[in-house]
Amino acid sequence: MSVEIDEVTSFLAKNEPFSHLPEEELNALSSQLSMIYLRRGDIPIKLGQENANLHIIRTGAIDVLGEDGMLLDRRESGLTFGYSTLQGEPHSAYEMVAVEDSLVFTLAQEDFSELSRRNPDIGRFFSAQSRQIRAAARELSESTSTDVLRTPLRELIRADILTAPAATTIREAAMLMTDRGVSSLLVVTPGSDSAKHLAGIVTDRDLRTRVLAAERDPAESVGEIMTPQPLTVSADAPAMEALLHMAERGIHHLPVVKEGSLQGIVTQSDITRLLYNDPVYLAADLSRRANAAELSEAFSEATLLAGRFVERGSTPAEASSLVTLAADAVARRLCTLAEEELGPPPVEYAFVAVGSQGRREMALASDQDNALVLADDYDANAHGEYFARFSTFVCQGLAAAGQALCPGDMMAMNAEWRMTRSQWIDTFRKWIRDPQPEALLNAQIFFDFRVLYGSEELALEVHTAAVEMGKGATRLHAHLASLAARREPPLTLFRGLVVERDGDYAHTLDIKKGGTAGIVQMARLFALASGSTVVDTRQRLSEAAGNAVSRRGAQELLDAFDYLRSLSFEHQARQLREGHKPDYHIDPKSLGRMDREHLRDAFRAIKSMQNALATKYPVRSI
Repeated sequence: MSVEIDEVTSFLAKNEPFSHLPEEELNALSSQLSMIYLRRGDIPIKLGQENANLHIIRTGAIDVLGEDGMLLDRRESGLTFGYSTLQGEPHSAYEMVAVEDSLVFTLAQEDFSELSRRNPDIGRFFSAQSRQIRAAARELSESTSTDVLRTPLRELIRADILTAPAATTIREAAMLMTDRGVSSLLVVTPGSDSAKHLAGIVTDRDLRTRVLAAERDPAESVGEIMTPQPLTVSADAPAMEALLHMAERGIHHLPVVKEGSLQGIVTQSDITRLLYNDPVYLAADLSRRANAAELSEAFSEATLLAGRFVERGSTPAEASSLVTLAADAVARRLCTLAEEELGPPPVEYAFVAVGSQGRREMALASDQDNALVLADDYDANAHGEYFARFSTFVCQGLAAAGQALCPGDMMAMNAEWRMTRSQWIDTFRKWIRDPQPEALLNAQIFFDFRVLYGSEELALEVHTAAVEMGKGATRLHAHLASLAARREPPLTLFRGLVVERDGDYAHTLDIKKGGTAGIVQMARLFALASGSTVVDTRQRLSEAAGNAVSRRGAQELLDAFDYLRSLSFEHQARQLREGHKPDYHIDPKSLGRMDREHLRDAFRAIKSMQNALATKYPVRSI
């Protein structure tokens, strides 16, 4: 059907993404369009049908339905549909139904492809639309490929490493290290292909603690004192990965391998030099603070630095890792300082992080959530005062460093969260068997359980036992599903964003309460139901894909999680820069149109999975 070019051009110029096209492109596009008339109830694109046209709604409304007939979206004047088949799978994954009499422009795929070639922004816009949040999250990630902490380790490693066989004496090893002026020696065994294969590592610290302090005979072999099968990292891994490994394990050397063959070694000083002019340098140096006073505001400094890192384009995972690394480093240093002040602990213990820190998913607004696991030979009368003082020292030290006290008092300095291994296991058993509201709240936080300092074995025994008990607890699963489904995204039936009407956060929406928190809860449920001990949300969703949830559903949640965290970090970084306390309340009007669309898509993906949970689990009121 012929249309008036000027009228069509004027219409296109008012709507995304065509409004950014130059005038000559708009005129050319207008001449390529055809028009179709749809009556109410017509189905221009059926589910599974091939489609080779972009549709632009001039007047009327079109509903987008999923495989189960669920309403996913309502497209109105100025919006488009049918684009997903133009850039990927030709068969539509959705059904389009006219809910009003509608006039729709159509653009043939050949013309669409040529338009996108000449104007890459058009292709990017529809790519983001068709793949929803995935494209947005990927673009955020790919736009910062030159970031300093993404430098591959192969560009940093020292290839001229000092190696020796296990039969080398301790004296000979010390002399070799002195002559070469290095702080480590790699113990190797020759491979059949003449390549060197790593057997162990000996460092300056080993010579001090395992030889001199232990009065070992220097004539013994280094094979007797080496750390066997040390942690290694791939030559293709980014510097960030090595930095996190070192900080988490308190080590300073990481051998680098490729396909099992030793390539070299990277040290903490190598990465420090890489970071020297970078504002995240202090975050990697927190564990060196000499006393509690030097740790004052250390976490606040690190979050400010991470905020700057975000503004330079860090991905959510990297920014979250940086904040968590800082919190972990401060906590470990405070535990060490507490032992120095109070003396050796009377029994074994584990200081554990729970909640977002336990998942390594802290944001710039995260507070404390931690606990103590004590050995079963703990005696409250004999040992209670030591651990009360210990945990108060650590928690108050964290608060002084800038990591706020938990408003719900879920911290080790609360005696309720200092229990023996057996008491913790019994407590989890009670939560699982009788999932009352308070028990559910606790279970949600404490199933995200990670040791920061002390006995890893104690913490692992508790967490493993809790997961094993929770795997078959279908009643608990149903209650957790109900809680996850209650985290309603702030979205109206027809994709409107719901904001708070009054109070301190008027005209904003809570991107955590209505977004990421629901995803975290669903991922935790999937992991618990499968008996997985992983705590990271992204890893939980990846493991659940194709098992507890469809691959497509898991991917949509992953993409939504990444995108919502990106918005959160950008918002919080801006607040920190402006001197405000960071929060999760975002004014949708502060976002561009595409970001608002991506935000709606993220919330819609969450809502879709919540609806699926209601079908899979006997969701009930509590």
